[in-house]
Amino acid sequence: MPTVKIHHAKTNLSRLIAQACEGEEVIIARGDQPLVRLQPLREKKGQRKPGSMKGTLKIGPEFFEPLPEDELEALE
Repeated sequence: MPTVKIHHAKTNLSRLIAQACEGEEVIIARGDQPLVRLQPLREKKGQRKPGSMKGTLKIGPEFFEPLPEDELEALE
């Protein structure tokens, strides 16, 4: 994980982006103080499938009960 100064990062941004895309984490610093981390965005893995989490979330009957008056007033 290399640490580079801002000036070096500005002049070599394309190279640093290429390094990050290869999986290497790059830290950009001002002086000796690290400021930001350059890392690739995560790629989406596959398509979303509706209903794939069916049965994992349980909602009790109290969810459907009316809210107390004080909470309703706070929302208005």
